[in-house]
Amino acid sequence: MTDAALSQLGLEDLLHELLERTLDILRVDSAAVLLLDQDGTDLVATAAAGLGRELQHDLRVPVGVGFAGGVVVRGAPVAVERVDRTGDFGAALLPARTTSVLGVPMLSSDRVIGVLHVGTVEPRSFTDDDVELLQLVADRASLATQARRSHLDRAAAVALQRSLLPARPPAIAGLDLAVRYVPGAQVGVGGDWYDVFDLPSGHVGIVIGDVAGSGLHAAVVMGRIRSALRAYAMETDDPADVLTRLDRKVQRFEPDAMATAVYAVLDPTLSTVTLSNAGHLPPVLTDPDRPAHLLTLDPDLPLGAYRGAERRDTRMPLEPGQGLFLYTDGLVERRDRSIVAGLRRMVGVLKPGSADATCNAAMTLLDNTAPTDDVAVLAVRRV
Repeated sequence: MTDAALSQLGLEDLLHELLERTLDILRVDSAAVLLLDQDGTDLVATAAAGLGRELQHDLRVPVGVGFAGGVVVRGAPVAVERVDRTGDFGAALLPARTTSVLGVPMLSSDRVIGVLHVGTVEPRSFTDDDVELLQLVADRASLATQARRSHLDRAAAVALQRSLLPARPPAIAGLDLAVRYVPGAQVGVGGDWYDVFDLPSGHVGIVIGDVAGSGLHAAVVMGRIRSALRAYAMETDDPADVLTRLDRKVQRFEPDAMATAVYAVLDPTLSTVTLSNAGHLPPVLTDPDRPAHLLTLDPDLPLGAYRGAERRDTRMPLEPGQGLFLYTDGLVERRDRSIVAGLRRMVGVLKPGSADATCNAAMTLLDNTAPTDDVAVLAVRRV
């Protein structure tokens, strides 16, 4: 069971090989692995061996129901010497002639992620040694499963981020635009995003945001919020109104999500910008004639924080040569210094110049090290 060669196998082959070895070592007639789905509400049949049984794909057992569901609730091994096939024992997951079963939880960081159970045709009283060995198999399967899931989640999140966050923003007449995105080294890809788009009215929308959390779930929520904001932006040129509608959407359809965002709208002449801030760090105004400085915006609550939260606008002129620099907290937050110190350092490195030069200067804040959190930045300058 601890054979190093097993680590070279893919997840499906590994689970199959583990189950085949379990049949031999424990002298049982069937074995199966059931994994919890993403919601943690159902066990899904994932691998099976023994008695010529074919795996029934997408066969599900609610947590707390039947034998396997009971193992999840207990979080401990369960043995049954004689199967009772009446009621909701979960006999659909057991070969027809199974008489005795033993199930153990699959654990990852003390959290149950699935169940491994074995069965015999002849009645059998499982010993402590049997339980210990089966738990060893379950631990090996758990490590492989979590590693595979983490790899797939990260790959999917990266693909989603790349599809939604192009390396080059769209070309918009009168504006110099540049963006950067660096995934976090510790938390991985998360919910940071930026966006720039022109509207049928001639206005231009500019947004930066950050969904709480990391991984595929945060990236998926980010994609939904980004698409919804674009849709609402088609209906109104008022940033506060757009964020109000977006907040209602998050409250209704993403009840466990929270996000911060700054949404800015440039008028068709590009001479005036209106901004609304949903709990995000303030943008920086860059100016060829004076040092960069943080804008003073009325900060409202993050999206998803409180139903019916007030949203306000701040309107200001944007002269030729001036620009906005928007960023997420991964750029300025560090464990060894205050956020205020990080903001001061950022403002100090942003010099007048092209949007690309502004983004390049901001990237020097990473000090040639991989950031612990996602970093997304967007620079826009009126030319």
